[in-house]
Amino acid sequence: MTNRDRVQSFDLTTTYLAHHDIGIFLRESFICLGNKSISKCYIDDLVTKADGLFIWAITAMEFIKSGFDIEANIQNPLKGHIDRVTSVTYSPDGQYVVSGSEDGTVRIWNAQTSVKVGQPLKGHTNVVTSVIFSPDGQYVVSGSWDETIRIWDAQTGLQIGEPLKGHTDFLTSVAYSPDGQYLVSGSWDETVRIWNAQTGLQVREPLKGHTNRVTSVAYSPDGQYVVSGSWDETVRIWNSQTGLQVADPLRGHTDSVTSVAYSPDGQYVVSSSEDNTVRIWNAQSSLNVVEPLKGHTDKVTSVAYSPNGQFVVSGSEDKTVRVWNAQTGLQVGESFKGHTDCITSVAYSPDGQYVVSGSEDKTIRIWNTQTGLQIGEPLEGHTHCITSVAFSPNGQYIVSGSWDETVRIWNAQTGLQVGKPLEGHTDFLTSVACSPDGQWVVSGSEDKTGRIWNVQTGLQVARPLKGHTDFLTSVTYSPDGLYVVSGSEDKTVIMWNAQSGLQVGKPLKGHTDRVTSVAYSSDGQYVVSGSEDKTIRIWSIQMGLQIGEPLEGHTHCITSVAFSPNGQYIVSGSWDGTVRIWDVQTNLQI
Repeated sequence: MTNRDRVQSFDLTTTYLAHHDIGIFLRESFICLGNKSISKCYIDDLVTKADGLFIWAITAMEFIKSGFDIEANIQNPLKGHIDRVTSVTYSPDGQYVVSGSEDGTVRIWNAQTSVKVGQPLKGHTNVVTSVIFSPDGQYVVSGSWDETIRIWDAQTGLQIGEPLKGHTDFLTSVAYSPDGQYLVSGSWDETVRIWNAQTGLQVREPLKGHTNRVTSVAYSPDGQYVVSGSWDETVRIWNSQTGLQVADPLRGHTDSVTSVAYSPDGQYVVSSSEDNTVRIWNAQSSLNVVEPLKGHTDKVTSVAYSPNGQFVVSGSEDKTVRVWNAQTGLQVGESFKGHTDCITSVAYSPDGQYVVSGSEDKTIRIWNTQTGLQIGEPLEGHTHCITSVAFSPNGQYIVSGSWDETVRIWNAQTGLQVGKPLEGHTDFLTSVACSPDGQWVVSGSEDKTGRIWNVQTGLQVARPLKGHTDFLTSVTYSPDGLYVVSGSEDKTVIMWNAQSGLQVGKPLKGHTDRVTSVAYSSDGQYVVSGSEDKTIRIWSIQMGLQIGEPLEGHTHCITSVAFSPNGQYIVSGSWDGTVRIWDVQTNLQI
């Protein structure tokens, strides 16, 4: 872990300029690396390059730690165009960059030195809208509002052959086939066209189907298909050999589609739109696989991943528990019914065979995930709403918290309570979690404290976790069991030393409403938090900083968040009645 005396905590809202805080972060980071004599000029230069983006500064420090010379390798802007730059891309070997501009020219740059290579490529008589290198890096192709496509020799800068003509309106997008033999183009004339890159001749008739301007085109990785997006709000997939449209248009966007691309494995298509959304589609079935998981008829209160990451379980105020296929977003089997009031918390057993649920009906129920049947009788003993449930790491026990201010431990096989209730909190219990080794339980309460208990003795360990200024809403252990993280109605997330009960570092601030749920990534490097501000935020434990922008999409309070076992995805539940899955790397809903 990082020396936390050296870790700064910053308010990550956008109401201030971050340059000063980035400077502090960089200086403290260099001190942590043992470099106390770093020059102010060097720091100031990095702050300037960061341009207010914390994520740039964090990434830069990661490179510096690995021995990368930021000063020597992050170059100045590539200047030369005299009007807006519209398109840029790297050469396949990463040595060069090509750019297109509204000044009608194409320029090639040395990516290492930022120096222009040769003269501008001139020939187009209107705005250049799209540029790309051939797969072997020997050619550059450009599309323009002059309704032509031009191919250029990347070494000499000379145009190869005549312009490719056929479109009857502005060119918007061009792309090479993976083997470099063909080109595909899209245009405001509502057509997609495929060209022989060697002869410059159009291959068969235009691909027609869109009813408005085509804005973006791309080849599948195997070259068998072409995908296109359009102002008609649809995405279409075409067989590149026959020119025929494959299946029905992909519908779902409510405004113009602006960009399309295939996933590296060719299984999915991603599209962006002026409706402010990004959607992921199954390229085989044409189904939108990024739709929220819908089925509950009331607020979703709790979600969790199965241990193998293949499934998601959710609980709702509609009194049901539902299991979903995390890949397809489809509900698996029937809903689990039995509770007579709102479900507040759900969790998987470590082997994925069972789900436990807690409810405002004061009962805990265990369900077989294969059959959907309830196992045995409800676990009864709490005298008020149950707020949180969890399995022990060995699956032998269940721990629960309740508004009756107690924590209780249950034998998962017999359904019997183990020992006496764990008492000490002076207000409603809101959250409980087991340590990874099953020896300890942490609880959070509306008494503004967290407490750690010895499972064997039922005794409280160390001092209460005090630091939040309002109700604790969620608590969980780090994967190594050394730390506890908590979320609170005071809008902050705090990390604690599980042995001493002392707060570690400053509170993590950024949410603008109460934090409702927190969870660790499987490697312990990150914490995710959900809030009534309708956002999800990811935090670096090492830096004490928010990573990237908030994950936005829910239309009501977020109630529960969890990382997938591989740490690549986050699942969230909300009072908007939906369950959503997010890609951690891109922050996009999938």
